[in-house]
Amino acid sequence: MDWNMIWTLIDPRLLIVVAACWIIGNMLKRTPHVPDWSIVYIVVVFAVLLTAWLLGWGPESLIQGILSGAFAVLGHQFVKQAKNGADQA
Repeated sequence: MDWNMIWTLIDPRLLIVVAACWIIGNMLKRTPHVPDWSIVYIVVVFAVLLTAWLLGWGPESLIQGILSGAFAVLGHQFVKQAKNGADQA
């Protein structure tokens, strides 16, 4: 699966949701007493709620919210792992 295919799955109006999720995830990562395993759940719930607020509640909003939150987490992990790989090389 390539990035272009993923971009076609997410509504372009929701790029702000992806950016907001990335910021929220980074803030949560730096917050003491927030376990790392819970960050993905918090980010996805935030994305679903924000997407429902922007597009209205419905099955499409739920799916788009999950995709937006997951894409933010995937993007963060992609950048993090690429940086870790570059540091080890």
